[in-house]
Amino acid sequence: MSLLPQLLSRKVLALASVATFSAFLSSSVSAYGQSPEDIAARVAPVGKVCIAGEECEVASAAATAGGSGPRSGEEIYGKFCTACHAIGVAGAPKLGDAAAWAPRVAQGMDTLLSHAINGINAMPPRGTCANCSDDEIKVTIEYMVENSK
Repeated sequence: MSLLPQLLSRKVLALASVATFSAFLSSSVSAYGQSPEDIAARVAPVGKVCIAGEECEVASAAATAGGSGPRSGEEIYGKFCTACHAIGVAGAPKLGDAAAWAPRVAQGMDTLLSHAINGINAMPPRGTCANCSDDEIKVTIEYMVENSK
């Protein structure tokens, strides 16, 4: 019968050790020294869901940012198009390469605009400028064609 008290005392000792270790870990991962605002910012959601037809912070910010007017073709090319069209990635006509642009220009501006807006071959719709308007896409095409004669 002396074996039973020994087993029980070992189990109690093991449980007490686990509880002490757990308490130590939880106290070392505290928010000591952080203000409630810091904690709230650290655990804030990464994003928010915006449902079509409802007012959203992102939509308001985009409308405010978009109030500066349309961007130039050169600006859009430099930010969104140059990655592919500067070196001819996947057959993209390079800026300044008149021979590569000639057959495309011969198809007409409507075809060029349609390809740019809807995508063609390896080029995704609107290139990489998802927030470009149709007019901005057209101005960018005109910039690229003008600089490839």
